[in-house]
This record gives sequence, structure tokens and C-alpha cells, in this order.
Amino acid sequence: MKSIIVNNLTKTYGKAKEKVLAVDDVSFDVNPGEIFGLIGPDGSGKTSIFRMLTTVLLPNSGSASIEGFDMIKDYKEIRKILGYMPGRFSLYQDLTIEENLEFFASVFNTTIAENYDLIKDIYIQIEPLKDRRAGKLSGGMKQKLALCCALIHKPKVLFLDEPTTGVDPVSRKEFWEMLQRLKKQGITIVVATPYMDEAALCDRIALIQNGKILSIETPATISNSYPDLLFEVKAGRTANVLRALEKFDQKKNVYAYGEFVHLSLEKNENFNTTTVIEYLKKEGFENIEINPIKASIEDSFIRLLSNH
Repeated sequence: MKSIIVNNLTKTYGKAKEKVLAVDDVSFDVNPGEIFGLIGPDGSGKTSIFRMLTTVLLPNSGSASIEGFDMIKDYKEIRKILGYMPGRFSLYQDLTIEENLEFFASVFNTTIAENYDLIKDIYIQIEPLKDRRAGKLSGGMKQKLALCCALIHKPKVLFLDEPTTGVDPVSRKEFWEMLQRLKKQGITIVVATPYMDEAALCDRIALIQNGKILSIETPATISNSYPDLLFEVKAGRTANVLRALEKFDQKKNVYAYGEFVHLSLEKNENFNTTTVIEYLKKEGFENIEINPIKASIEDSFIRLLSNH
């Protein structure tokens, strides 16, 4: 049995003439004990999907079930088995770490001691600060506290909405290591994130833009199925190289990628790197590098966007 089944979910906001389609006929499923990623930029519909699946928001149409419970009819049962960590830190700033944990445990008629085994790996990192108010914690510590509170009732399914936004790289790495340990304990995890490097850490991902899912696959499959030739080009300042290559051939898919410019070409094109090098030299560029590369998830996402 699937842990989560989503069928044709649609959500609009606003009145008749000013309606905004936030979620556009979205369908997907999540396997038990899987880390499933909803990957897309801000405003792509990730949070609206999360709010519907966590029974905070009603859809305009479509249906979903979580652990066999209907999202609308069985919302009370669903709330008992869900853990939810929203994008913004939403715990009580004036309560201490321990007071926040005790409060959330009491909401679910449980105690910290009863579920300590589940949270101990995370809790031991924040326990030395247990008497500190939540509002005085660093970003990484707030994140760990919020995760502990989301887990305090031993949920079967955990929803994490952009959990590492604004967190330092070390804390991000630690956070994903914690998620891998939680997965081993059989918890199904759904993560929404705009970070493509985090997409690679999920078992499967759904790439989403403008409320519509573009692709659902494993990260490796999405990268390996890139159908075109891909090159990275470096010749000085990225913005200048990008403008030059856009003029070179406006039909090509050209975009900035860190310190490089990525150039995507259909495989049946008769492409010669020497032609590009000669062109860039004429444009005044020096120390030109152009190398074939393997597509990343971000490359695949950009290509999908360009085809929609």
C-alpha cells in the first residue's frame, strides 16, 4: 500500500477575475519509508500542496489519502499520524526548548520520555541549551528543535516545508543525515525544497513549477535521461560570456551555472567546439574553456522549463 496517494489536486486563490492557480491538477504517490522531494522555486506551489495534505487547506478539486485515510473525511485521524515542520520557525519564541517540547507532547497526550528513542539523536545536540528560550537560538538549533517537536508524537508521515532555508551548510548536512536515520526507522518523509543539491538526497523527486509537476523520477534517472549534449563554457566574467553565447545562436539553450555558462544542444546537431572558441575569441574573450559534462538535476529542470 502507498503511504500517500494524491489525485488531481487543484487549488486556486482569489476571486473570479483575479484567480491565481497555485496547484494545477497535481498527482503523485509516496512509498512507505521513502524520502520524497517536491523540488521547485518559491511560488511553484509546494507549500499549497503541503497545506492541503496536512489538512490545513481544502482543495478546489481532487483527492488525497494518507496511510489509507481520506484527506477531507478523515482529517482528524490524519492529524494524529502526521508531523509537520513549516517553512518559517513557528514554535513559541518565549518558551524554552524544554517547554516547547513538553507543550507539543501534551497536545498529543504523550511525553518526551515516551518517545525519547525517536528524537534522542537530535535532542542530545540541543539538550545543553534546554533552558534557553527558542527565540534566542541560532538557525541550526531552531531547526533541530522544530524537528524534535514535529516528531514528538511518533508520526508515520513527516512533512518538511523548506526545512533548511537560511541555515548554514554544516547544519544542512547534519539535518539530512538526521533524515536518513529517521527513514531507517520507517518514517515516510516528504520534503519541499528549492535546493537542487538536496534533491539528490531524496529517493524520488517531483520537479514542480507554476503549480504543475513536470517530472517524477529518482534523481539519478532524471540526470541520466537528459537527452541533449551539454557543455560548460568558461571565459572570464559569466554574465559577459552568457550574453555573447546568446548572440552566437539564439535557438540554443544557454544559461549561467555558477562560474560557468552551460550550453545545451540537440544530439543530432553537427557541433564543433572549435567554432564556439573562435567566435568567443573574436568577441574579445581569452583563456576559453569548453568541456562536455554530465547533466545535473538542475540542468534537467531548466530543460524541462524551457520546453513548457
